[in-house]
Amino acid sequence: MAHIAVFDPQQHCVDEQHYRRVFGSHPLLSESMRIGMLAPVWYTVPPAGYGGVELVVGVLADGLVDRGHEVTLFASGGSRTKAQLSSPFATPPDPALLGNVWFDAAHTLSAYLERGRFDVMHDHSGIVGPAMGSLLGAPPAIVHTLHGPWTEPARRFYALVDERVDLVAISNAQRSDNPGLRYAATVNNGIDLSAYPFVERKDEFLIYIGRANPEKGPAVAIEVARRAGLPLVMIVKKNEPFEIAYWDEIVAPLLHDGVELLEDVSHDVKTDLLGRARAMVFPIQWSEPFGLVMVEAMACGTPVVACPWGAAVELVADGETGFLRNSPDDLADAVLRSAEISPRACRARVAERFSDVAMIGGYEQVYERAVASRIS
Repeated sequence: MAHIAVFDPQQHCVDEQHYRRVFGSHPLLSESMRIGMLAPVWYTVPPAGYGGVELVVGVLADGLVDRGHEVTLFASGGSRTKAQLSSPFATPPDPALLGNVWFDAAHTLSAYLERGRFDVMHDHSGIVGPAMGSLLGAPPAIVHTLHGPWTEPARRFYALVDERVDLVAISNAQRSDNPGLRYAATVNNGIDLSAYPFVERKDEFLIYIGRANPEKGPAVAIEVARRAGLPLVMIVKKNEPFEIAYWDEIVAPLLHDGVELLEDVSHDVKTDLLGRARAMVFPIQWSEPFGLVMVEAMACGTPVVACPWGAAVELVADGETGFLRNSPDDLADAVLRSAEISPRACRARVAERFSDVAMIGGYEQVYERAVASRIS
């Protein structure tokens, strides 16, 4: 198992002498690595609309190709990538079937059957991937990024694969929620800043982006906007049965003329709204493992007003790139203070901590250690 580490985005390079001492001249550890990148089957890479994991996977795969690595991306048909694309499914499954184990298993097994071509398999899938990877017992190295929350079943499962797969957390908050695992590293999600236009002058509306789920707080966002007296644009994902039921029963009765609802918007529409909004309202009601939309908002120069749960306390610098508050009244007051936040400070925080460069450098170090642990 690779030793525990936290990637420092200020130190992207591995010391050359240390590299030679640890890795020597083994052919698997040449400057270019052969990487199999496994995305979830449910959305294209990058996603046409909703899909934070797929967005991160797309940025990572393209960035690794740009760094000279040989990357094969296992993702649904219709995906766009600089890597070699392998698509066991010609199109993503029907969203209503999200979580169906047969689609997940067929997609994942198709990738693992080709594992002999790679130095590293980087798995972003659900539990099927690390389960398969944990049983291999030989090269390639298996790296698995934890994109989801810690539930009791998840704790029990990952305790079983902990010694066999190199697990990567995406935030310290996620890692601290289950500290007993031997994490290979914490590597924050990153974005390509060039894909997020910076907008300094703001319009008088708020924006919310998230799933139709009580933990994401869409009902709270509507109340906060009402108390602040500002229009709210909501970009919502609601295509699974429980999301539709929650929206129809709880959120829909709260809608009024000051709320504009959008679904399945393009990246350009999303970034245009993010850039022009006075603030993003992100009143999460759970321990969010990351929350990429907060990073996307700040990249566009827009402050984030969020609840201090999970990774929000790592992403948002309270009083500098947004505000972290709990109650609807305090959140509304913070929204009204959002003009105090410098858009340039928001952009700078993303460039420093949550860029594609930082993420790619972090994973390169994870791969190198993971391969070394398999041949030592």
